Amino acid sequence: MVSKTRLILSDFVVSLMWVWSGSLIKIFVFKVLEMGHDSRGEFLKNSLSIMNMFLFAFLGKVTKGGTYNPLTVLSSAISGDFSQFLFTIGARIPVQVIGSITGVRLLIDTFPEIGLGPRLTVDIHKGALTEGLLTFAIVTISLGLARKIPGSFFMKTWISSVSKLSLHILGSDLTGGCMNPASVMGWAYARGDHITKEHILVYWLAPIEGTLLAVWTFKLLFLPQKQDEKEKLGKTE
Repeated sequence: MVSKTRLILSDFVVSLMWVWSGSLIKIFVFKVLEMGHDSRGEFLKNSLSIMNMFLFAFLGKVTKGGTYNPLTVLSSAISGDFSQFLFTIGARIPVQVIGSITGVRLLIDTFPEIGLGPRLTVDIHKGALTEGLLTFAIVTISLGLARKIPGSFFMKTWISSVSKLSLHILGSDLTGGCMNPASVMGWAYARGDHITKEHILVYWLAPIEGTLLAVWTFKLLFLPQKQDEKEKLGKTE
């Protein structure tokens, strides 16, 4: 019970911090350093974003699982037992959403000029397809890195961070390239459009479907590691 409570508190704090970190990077690059959206400014922003993802990967280790993205915990919950699934759906994801909303409200109160977050610039169907495909890609990569493959924490985090950043850039002009329903919910709540058809379909249903498809596809392509080990032992006997 204590570990679950600690995990929920970690999700709340990390989700709040994640919303702040992305906005503070933009403020630092474009406002403090007064760099424009040219190659130098974008390079610095992207470099700081990768460093930021390393920080949150480290926080995930320190908190023993605290994270800011519902899709991350959902992909793990699907593969776990039913009690873990209920805990994820009923506690962790709602807390991540609340943490993101709290973070956005505090951020807007502190920096009113920050704007109101990502917006959909294409029709609903294209937006849903974009977020679904981006989510499918990043969840598949994350599942691959989670397997016991050779590589250090640094290398796995580097691959994950560069992949997330690349996919974010690909979808940024269409949907914001979010791949994080909780973070988008925070900004949508601040705008007052968090219960619209556009928000629910593009930023919740499509990413969840992409996550489910990625998990099921990964299970079909790769046998569970325990099963792999049993088959190897059977062949050597």
